[in-house]
Amino acid sequence: MRNEGDGRPLLLLDVDGPLNPYAAAPQKRPAGCSTHRMRPTGWENPWDKPLRVWLNHGHGADLLALPFELVWATTWKNEANDWIGPHLGLPTLPFVDWPSMTPQRNAQLHWKTRLLVAYVKGRPFAWVDDELSPEDREWVQRNHDAPALLHWVSPRLGLQPEDFSALSRWAAELEQAVA
Repeated sequence: MRNEGDGRPLLLLDVDGPLNPYAAAPQKRPAGCSTHRMRPTGWENPWDKPLRVWLNHGHGADLLALPFELVWATTWKNEANDWIGPHLGLPTLPFVDWPSMTPQRNAQLHWKTRLLVAYVKGRPFAWVDDELSPEDREWVQRNHDAPALLHWVSPRLGLQPEDFSALSRWAAELEQAVA
């Protein structure tokens, strides 16, 4: 379980898309990224090749500079602390321990949405993911009483300077609204 926090809003981080721009052209590593080969639990493919992950090592310092409590909100779960965090210089972070990671059939709502709102327990949060939809935003607005920012990141590019600016701006506006 997570702790009750230090008063800052939560930043719920997906890995694949925002931190690992997996959808970039296969032979064109995104600028600033380095290639890592990983074998997280459950990674299987017919050729027994490790998973290729592109990470921008500068993202760790950029994330830590934001006025948020960081939380992994990824299918990597706690393994993000073993495979991703060390490359970015991040400390061990809390993670959402999904009871199930099965998408719902014919659902417009992302399978993470309800679980993340339950996880944050009424706290302000920003969620960074590459699979957000208008339905997710509408559901959160109707079912979460605190401020929330659902921030889409291109899985071809990963987090960019403008994404960090948007997160900083939102946190500053939230702080001003509370003051």
